[in-house]
Formats: sequence, structure tokens, C-alpha cells
Amino acid sequence: MPYPAAEPYDEGFLKVSEIHTLYYMQCGKPDGKPVLFLHGGPGGKIGPEDTVYFNPDIYRVVLFSQRGAGKSEPSAELRENTTWDLGEHLLGRRSIIQLSAAVSDIEKLREKLGIDKWMVFGGSWGSTLTLAYSETHPDRCTALIMRGIFLLRKSELAFFYQDGTSHIWPEYWEKYVSVIPPEERGNMMQAYYRRLTSDNDEISLTAAKTWSTWEESTCKLVPDPELIAQADNEPGWARAFARIECHYFVNNGFFPEGFLIQEEQIKKM
Repeated sequence: MPYPAAEPYDEGFLKVSEIHTLYYMQCGKPDGKPVLFLHGGPGGKIGPEDTVYFNPDIYRVVLFSQRGAGKSEPSAELRENTTWDLGEHLLGRRSIIQLSAAVSDIEKLREKLGIDKWMVFGGSWGSTLTLAYSETHPDRCTALIMRGIFLLRKSELAFFYQDGTSHIWPEYWEKYVSVIPPEERGNMMQAYYRRLTSDNDEISLTAAKTWSTWEESTCKLVPDPELIAQADNEPGWARAFARIECHYFVNNGFFPEGFLIQEEQIKKM
């Protein structure tokens, strides 16, 4: 059984760039074993309900909303919101003059909170980010826990947004494709991205709600009516979630294909 949801004993904001300020919170035992919770999406949000995996008498649970997500500001902002930014990372013989913005944000938060090392816990996109962080800063990780592992490969994205999950949940798929004309359905992510980044607020919000409803309808084997209704009940959340998630996915997460599970990367952990 899960532990009770823990309300934060500390919360605040951390400016990580000229544009972005992150919201964070700490729950559980202030002098306990540090653990970082990484939410999904990209574009998801955090709350006390995310602490139920951790014994509050043992763990100091740190949670934060990633760029543009949740209570982080500005909401739904896509500028300076890529996986790779601000630093240098080596891929084989090719030097990419970039370092994961999300990874650098994690390090800034760790330093602000005075934590030397921590356990890292992530699900879905959070598992992707867990791998990216641990491969970049293995000396800062005491352990990794990943669930619903998502490696952001083209095959995974195609299965969920183009052809695959559509056969498991055909009734939800019909709603998902309904806002896209038949002639554009050959690339659903690109079609949605054009609408999610449209200057027409009605078009972008309709796309955001429909994209988010598809995600929440199919993310569990037993659909949760409360999750499915979330996009209509929280349009601001739906806009941030859909825009950021689609932004990452049409760009393949800003990763080379299969990057996180390449042997040279795994050896760094």
C-alpha cells in the first residue's frame, strides 16, 4: 500500500535562466535520506500525491516542476525548453556544445538545497530524465528507481501517437484524430504541433485539450474518469502539458536515436 501523501514543509522558486523559474517543494523528513522525484510528460506537474512512494519518516523528498510545467514560470513556454542546452556533451567523436537544460536545472536545485548525493526516482518521461541525469552526474546518484520506462525512441512515439495504441483504444483514438483533417493524419504529431503553436487561441486550446485527453485516457489499463476529465477541468494545465510534450516529441526529445542506452552512455553510470 502507498504511504500517505505528504504536504510540503518547504517550497519555493529557483531562477534557472533569464526566461525560466522553477517551482520546487520538499516533503517528508527534513534530515532524511534525499530522493529526487522527476515527473512525467514532459509537461506534467507535481503534488503531494507524488510522495506516496516514500516513507515520510525516512525520506526527504524533493520535487520540482520542469521548465514551463506545473507552477514553474512562464507556463507552457517553449523557448529555452529543450533537452540540450547550456554546456558541452560528447557523443562519440562529435562534440555537441550543449548540456541538458533539465539536467543542469537538477544540478542547480541540488546545489541550492545543499544536497551532496540523492536517490533519483522517475516514471515515463521522468525515467528518461533519470537516465540522462545519472549518465551525466553518476557521482551524484546513490540509486535509481525507474518505472514505466520510456526511452523516447521513434518506435515508441509512433506506437502511441500514430499506429499501435490506436488499436487498443479505438474509441479514444477516434476523438484524438477528430481535430486533424484526413489529409494530415499521416503525421499526427506534426499536425498537432502546428495547432498547439498556432496564434489562434481557440485552435491551440482545442488541440491541447484533445491531445491531453488522449494521453490521460490511455495511460492506464483501467481508464480513470478523473484523469480523462482533467483537460477540460484544467485548460491551463492541458495547454502546458500538450505544448511541451509535443514540442519534445516532434524533436525526438533532442536526443540522437537510442542515445541513452548506447553502451558508452550506460558505462558512465
